[in-house]
Order: sequence, then structure tokens, then C-alpha cells
Amino acid sequence: MAKLTYTFLASLDGYINDSDGRFGWAFPGEEVLGHINRAERDVGTFLYGRTMYEMMIGWENDPDAAEQSPGSAEFAEIWQSKEKIVFSRSLKTVSTRNTRIERTFDPERVQAMKNEATHDLNISGADIATSAWRADLIDDCHLFLAPILVGGGQKLFPEGIRRPLDLIDEHRFSNGMVHLHYRVRR
Repeated sequence: MAKLTYTFLASLDGYINDSDGRFGWAFPGEEVLGHINRAERDVGTFLYGRTMYEMMIGWENDPDAAEQSPGSAEFAEIWQSKEKIVFSRSLKTVSTRNTRIERTFDPERVQAMKNEATHDLNISGADIATSAWRADLIDDCHLFLAPILVGGGQKLFPEGIRRPLDLIDEHRFSNGMVHLHYRVRR
């Protein structure tokens, strides 16, 4: 059975964007991006909500995104090659390859995807991840914490979720970011 991994860049105080909706302070830099690329290369399917998908489509539709750096080019190549499922009631069409829309997040269907998959799945987007956390579908967390306190915004984790976690790995980067890999204890 494949794992479902929750991956996010966040502030040290646990926000994925600040109270103005900005997240530029979480720019990973080349060293962190290399670490992300190694982890994402093994992902078979990305699961997104509409907002996260719309933020990510630049990796295929905006040549400037890939031209930012060698790590960005590698990430764009990885992202374009993977299957993507967007859970959205409002999105009419997708503008990237290997992408389909599911109108509702069905925990049983996602569990079936995990059971059938030969490669791990990755989920990003606060709202869709909340549904996965509430359905107890998430197996691993890859958190990239930026050395900044933003004091508010959208939280990394949903309210009311309680899960024991085991620290699998940690890595400190020269830009002050830290990667924490946790596994949900079953």
C-alpha cells in the first residue's frame, strides 16, 4: 500500500501564508529545492484542492517558473510528469497534462487509491489536507519550516486534529530552514 504524504513549507509558528495571504518568505532556495526534488521524484500522484492547483500550474504553463534556477527546472520536470488530481466543485477545466478533476473528496476513494498505487501520493492545500487529516488518511508529513514568525494567517494543521507522530528524519539547511519528516503512528 502506498503512503499519503502531507508536504508543506511553513513559518516556524505554523502558518502556510501570512495574514495578508503572502508566502514569499517561504521561498526555499536551491538547497531546499534539491531536497524537495529528491522526495517528490518518488511521488506518483499529487492531490490538490483548486487553490493549490491554481498556484502550481505555473510549473507547467509559465516558462519563467522553471527558468528561475536548476532546481526549479528539475521541479517543473518532475511535476509535469506526475499524475495530478484536483478536488474541486467549481473548476471547469484543467490546463495541465496528466490532470483530472474530482468533484468531491471521497475518503473511501482516496483510501482505494492508496491501496492500488505503486508509488506514494502527496497531498497539498490546506482545505483538502484537512479532509484527509479528518479521515485519518495521512501517513507521513514533510514539513519545511522557514526561520520566520508571521503571527497569523492560514494554519499548517487543522483545528481539532490529534495524532501521535514519530520523527523519522530532520535536516537543517544553510538558509535557516529545517526539514522535519514525521510518520503518523498507527
